[in-house]
Amino acid sequence: MMVIFNPVAGRRRAAYLWRVLDILVESGIRVSVAETQYAGHATELARMAALSNAPMVVAAGGDGTIAEVTNGLIGSDTALGVIPLGTANVLAYEYQLPRTARAIAAALAYRRTTKLWPGLATLPHENHVFVQMFGVGFDGAVVHGINSSVKRALGKGAYVLQSLWQSMRYRFPVVRLTIDGQDHEACSVIISKGRLYGGNYILAPRAVPSMPGFQVILFKNPGMMNALLAGAALPLGLTSRCPGVEIRAASEIHFSTNDRSLFSQTDGDRLATTPSWVTNAAMPIELITG
Repeated sequence: MMVIFNPVAGRRRAAYLWRVLDILVESGIRVSVAETQYAGHATELARMAALSNAPMVVAAGGDGTIAEVTNGLIGSDTALGVIPLGTANVLAYEYQLPRTARAIAAALAYRRTTKLWPGLATLPHENHVFVQMFGVGFDGAVVHGINSSVKRALGKGAYVLQSLWQSMRYRFPVVRLTIDGQDHEACSVIISKGRLYGGNYILAPRAVPSMPGFQVILFKNPGMMNALLAGAALPLGLTSRCPGVEIRAASEIHFSTNDRSLFSQTDGDRLATTPSWVTNAAMPIELITG
């Protein structure tokens, strides 16, 4: 079993990883661990494992690490395992993956699977796979503003503080996009593969992550108060009822803006630029669920 570990997770989460691995080794399972050294390294490691016909690769990290590993596995028969070590662990909540060390080890040992159908963002020089969400505008600005040290110290609290800060300084430029041939404008956009956002908070209740397609959440009203209202409504599952918020089903999204003041993120990781297209990955992968 190959485990790809993002060491940025920190010492506490690394200790949790080793508890899982100790249980697997005690059960007679051979485990190898590869630490990522740079952005995209997890994709390279996963792709090499898939090319060698590895039956399973395990992503130990947050949603961004899971997305990188997924990118390396698409098109292969190699299954994806997850040891959730991130701040929000949205995918783990989405699929109700096990949370305790012993339950995670048991799931990886038994290898029962379900489908995970990722999204694909087309950038000028590469394609970027995402497993849970893609954001442009205010959502992206919050992720770009996060300091990694503060994130490790405060966890989700870092996002709350950064959201408050961005609500006061972000200028809310217009995001222009086309959803399945229909033109739209918004001040912030979240394209969601799953129902959840920011942890176990429901944002897109009709999303089905095991199937192709997306739920596009359009935030049409700019300004600090609207941003704070949407954030406050999220833990209650009421963001979709906020003024100026629309949710549309989609299979293909085109962004027509080149505004450099826009920010983008996928699965909690920064993107250097806004992609031109967001589409479905060519095929699903098998996700180990327990």
